[in-house]
Amino acid sequence: MNEKASSDVLERYSKVAVVGAGVIGASWTAVFLAHGLTVVVNDPRDDVEAVVEGYIGKASPTLQALNLPTQNLTRKLHFEPNLERAVAGVDVVQENGPERVELKQDLWARIEPHVPAHALLLSSSSARTASEQSLKMKSAKRLLIGHPFNPPHLIPLVEVVPGDQTEPGAVEDAVAFYQALGKVPRVLRKEIQGFVANRLQRAIFRECCHLVLEGVVTVDELDDIVTSSIGLRWAADGPFRSFHLGGGPGGFAAFFKQFAPGMEAAWKSQAAVTLDAKSQKTIIDQAQASFAAAPLEKLESERDAKQLAILRALASVKAAG
Repeated sequence: MNEKASSDVLERYSKVAVVGAGVIGASWTAVFLAHGLTVVVNDPRDDVEAVVEGYIGKASPTLQALNLPTQNLTRKLHFEPNLERAVAGVDVVQENGPERVELKQDLWARIEPHVPAHALLLSSSSARTASEQSLKMKSAKRLLIGHPFNPPHLIPLVEVVPGDQTEPGAVEDAVAFYQALGKVPRVLRKEIQGFVANRLQRAIFRECCHLVLEGVVTVDELDDIVTSSIGLRWAADGPFRSFHLGGGPGGFAAFFKQFAPGMEAAWKSQAAVTLDAKSQKTIIDQAQASFAAAPLEKLESERDAKQLAILRALASVKAAG
């Protein structure tokens, strides 16, 4: 999307209500403000203003590194404890409440009468589909999932997942809105619990836990193995393109001929992993003896610096191509 098109989209969706100001909601708030949008935050906690403004302050160096403006970042930030007043007349609602389906259903039923017909109703939920959330609404044609990967102000992915009542135009508008924010929105073709990124993450982490609990590696060693191999590979190309290349000139046909029988057998023979109290303690103790002993702020700063470096490297290769 070119700069003019992005500007037009953000002008159309210039006023955003962020409902729920935990880590995800605060991060979204930083993104929206950095793109010049007016943001009203709704959250029942007493310290919401201090929490959100503190998060924005911490996120500012990362936003600046992404070439986003950070001066007077909170000038268009407002707080409104009353939900109905918070969403009145906004162009976008980005909901980030607890993953309780009854609560989300009630939220959308309360929000629906107070937003204009063109408003995008977006949920950051990682667990509850739009169809589930919409059951108490009169019309859910503008409701859909806009699930980010944490933290949204840094990670590009947004999974856009329409519900069974979502109109195609709303999907197109949501994609355009997130693209205008510099995100990489990907539309899922059907609703599935956990969506895509978290299902992949869970599957990989299951095997990570299995290998540590079996004493094959420690948590530190496993992290090093991942960041020195598949982490690098998949950041560049992703699993399918990587394995296509792994097949050599024959591509996937050659890859499957050589590896499919063994992979299928391995999938069938995977042992169950139980995260009981003993298993959890094994992982917790190993982590605490290593990286978990460092202050959270230090770990977050290191994570952001590494991810920024990767994003810059990928962007430079794309620009050169």
